[in-house]
Amino acid sequence: MKLTILGCYSATPRAFNNPTAQVLDIKGNLFLIDCGEGTQVQLRKFKVKFSRIKQVFISHLHGDHFYGLIGLLSTFRLLGREAELHVYGPKGIKEAILLQLKLGNSYGGYELIFHELISKESELIFENDKVEVYTIPLKHRVYTNGFLFKEKLGERKLDINAVLNNDIEQCDYRNIKLGKDVVNRQGDLVANSVVSFDPEHPKSYAFCSDTKYTETILPIIQNATVLYHESTFLEEHAHLCKKTKHATAKEAATIALKANVKQLILGHFSTRYGNIECFKEEASTVFNNVDLADDGKEFNF
Repeated sequence: MKLTILGCYSATPRAFNNPTAQVLDIKGNLFLIDCGEGTQVQLRKFKVKFSRIKQVFISHLHGDHFYGLIGLLSTFRLLGREAELHVYGPKGIKEAILLQLKLGNSYGGYELIFHELISKESELIFENDKVEVYTIPLKHRVYTNGFLFKEKLGERKLDINAVLNNDIEQCDYRNIKLGKDVVNRQGDLVANSVVSFDPEHPKSYAFCSDTKYTETILPIIQNATVLYHESTFLEEHAHLCKKTKHATAKEAATIALKANVKQLILGHFSTRYGNIECFKEEASTVFNNVDLADDGKEFNF
């Protein structure tokens, strides 16, 4: 699982900082999560292949989280994209995007499929043979979801020495990976546990975009491998959270602690702060394993 941060600052972009967008590569699936202004430039800068993006997940309809989408979709057309693209986001995103494409005569060339979200309960919105994606209902000024990306349990691993010692034919290797018992060349039944190892424990990534502190998300993100949680403010500006419905670094760390996640990544920093290291310092007083997002930063889990 690899996470690339394209942008992680709040509201207004600066010369060297971009609003929210990130790419998650999980078991060969490449997901674009949020798409603030400048996202397609960041994708180019960090050599992310446009053609690999098949799904886009938009948390909410504030500009710093989706104003880059129309430009990206237009560029896909200019590049001759033919593969369909699925966009998951709040109700209204279809109208907002299609109107701009229509007025700019930029629609066509590939199928654009919208999945508009309205539920205030967590729901499964995407699934294939390797990954499941669930919504994480958040508490912000407009309807907002985070997203939980969960690996499915993989195949078992061959214990090649045990396989050879038990004289098993190569044509049965696939059955072993699928968890089946097999018959060796001598006609003896060999238990799967004798010739294979357990698969790696599935990883999960919880993306919690703009939200005030809310413990309603705890059952959804419990025991996640990695939690990305907004931390717009430090505690000295906690009074601003009530009006803006954002969270502090300390509050994000409290969520990480109570959810028993393994790693916390902070992001969505207010540009009022000159040094983001103070966010890590504050969060680390509550939770041990804290990292900071930053434009262009990569995380491998």
